[in-house]
Amino acid sequence: MSSPNATVDLSTLSNAIEQGDEATLVALYADDAHLTIVDRNRPPSKPTVLSGKPAIAEYYHDVCSRAMTHKVEQPIVGQDAIAFTEACRYPDGVRVLSANLLTLRDGKIARHTLVQAWDE
Repeated sequence: MSSPNATVDLSTLSNAIEQGDEATLVALYADDAHLTIVDRNRPPSKPTVLSGKPAIAEYYHDVCSRAMTHKVEQPIVGQDAIAFTEACRYPDGVRVLSANLLTLRDGKIARHTLVQAWDE
C-alpha cells in the first residue's frame, strides 16, 4: 500500500495498475485532479469528467474490484507527462484497450485523459 505522499513514476504506476492496487493509484493523483473518460457510452462531446480525489477513488474502487487483468504497454515518459496503452481482459475473453495521457504537476497526476474501446 502506498503513502499519501507517493509520487508518480512509471514503475509505481504500472505495478499499481497491473496489481489492481487502488490505494496506490489514488495516492498518485493531486487532490484537485481531473480524470476525463471517453468511450462508446461517453463520446467526446459528452465525456465523463471526474473531479477531485474522492470521485477518482470511486472510479478506481469500481475498476479494481472487477475480475480482469491489466497490462501497461507502450509507455512514453516525459518531464511532466506519461502516456501508455492499457490492455485488459475479462475472464470470459472480452478485451478492453485504453489509451492514457497523464499530465503531472509536482509529482502527482493533475490531468488524466482515458480513451477506451472494448469488444462488443
